[in-house]
Amino acid sequence: MRFTSHRDFARAFERALRRAAVPIAFSQGFTPHPKISYASAAPTGVGSEAEYLEIGLNAVVDPEQLRVALDAALSPGLDVLEAVVAGEGSLAERIDASRWRLELFQIEPEAARAAVAAFLEAPEVLVERMTKQGLRSFDARAAVVGCMVEAEPDLPSGAGGVPCAIIDLVVRQVIPSVRPDDVLSGLRVVAGLEPPVPPRVTRLAQGTLTEQGEIVDPLEADREGVGIGGH
Repeated sequence: MRFTSHRDFARAFERALRRAAVPIAFSQGFTPHPKISYASAAPTGVGSEAEYLEIGLNAVVDPEQLRVALDAALSPGLDVLEAVVAGEGSLAERIDASRWRLELFQIEPEAARAAVAAFLEAPEVLVERMTKQGLRSFDARAAVVGCMVEAEPDLPSGAGGVPCAIIDLVVRQVIPSVRPDDVLSGLRVVAGLEPPVPPRVTRLAQGTLTEQGEIVDPLEADREGVGIGGH
């Protein structure tokens, strides 16, 4: 599922809404669209255990019944874990950071630690990325809140017999956005670290970053809701 694009997911989700007979609300005008708002979609090629979206409804429904119906209507691997009533403020206002797991196959953990240390010690790490506006250079260091190599990693399947460094990465949302591949580019810039095979990247969490460096689930404030309607 990590190779499914955001656009493909959006189409699949809209079909699931129809299959599950969800009373989705639509925008006004000549070309009405279902009221769906996505928050910080993961890049194609990246897995995620923490994707969030908002939907507007034109009738009150039970959140758990909605979750079950949507989950059954989606393909395996696209799992609806929870639905809550939206309170004050938008979902986007509750997400300012994300946590990632980077699995670097055929990289020794000590080599990864040395590269991470060099990255964190640098006041600025310039990387380049191709955008719609062309090749762009920006600082990949400033957005990184935390970056460490796991001491006793829970190795992924397929990693047996080969070294595998696993990096825990916390990135603050900034403009331009800094993605895990930008941080990997930064590790290559400052320390020449370049995995011989493509790393496996998974988003583990999104939410509000606390002063202690923890990420608060954006749904936390709304879990006392009873029914969904309007948001």
